[in-house]
Amino acid sequence: MNPDASILLWIQEYVRCDALTPAMTFITHLGDGGAVWIILAAACLLFARTRKCGALMGVSLACNFLVNNLFLKNLIARTRPYEAVQGLSRIIEAQSDFSFPSGHSGSSFAAAAVIFLMCPRRYGIPALMLASAIALSRLYVGVHYPTDVMAGALIGAAVAALVCRLYQMLVYKRRREASGEGHDSV
Repeated sequence: MNPDASILLWIQEYVRCDALTPAMTFITHLGDGGAVWIILAAACLLFARTRKCGALMGVSLACNFLVNNLFLKNLIARTRPYEAVQGLSRIIEAQSDFSFPSGHSGSSFAAAAVIFLMCPRRYGIPALMLASAIALSRLYVGVHYPTDVMAGALIGAAVAALVCRLYQMLVYKRRREASGEGHDSV
């Protein structure tokens, strides 16, 4: 049995419990369609002080969706673990797309990493904690392999870092042009 399957069966056997299941189900559904992150990005757009972060979150979420959900999931076409691992049961509804990479993990880290990189740590650290909880919940409910979750999180974080870096380069370039540093003087 592969390590991914062994981890999921271990979680099912030793971590799942009646007391934890409602919380994990709630947490996993926060990430459905990136909803919690889209709402947070939209809320940030409403205020001048957080507008930049909201816009970067939106761009990061959109780019992550293109890479993870539209491209990689369909290219790799990995079967969901509850369909392939004997003895594994899911505790939420069957998912309509492929397993690799985890879209919930990708969108969570695409948004949370922007918050971490662009806002004070008192916002960034809780955002990363929520992203981690959503990612881990996908293992708990039995709909993703650990490698799906890790790949989704890494891709989401990388997309966020790239979006933030490109934004910073654009701001730097505009400042240089505005100050006249970008032009040759005669």
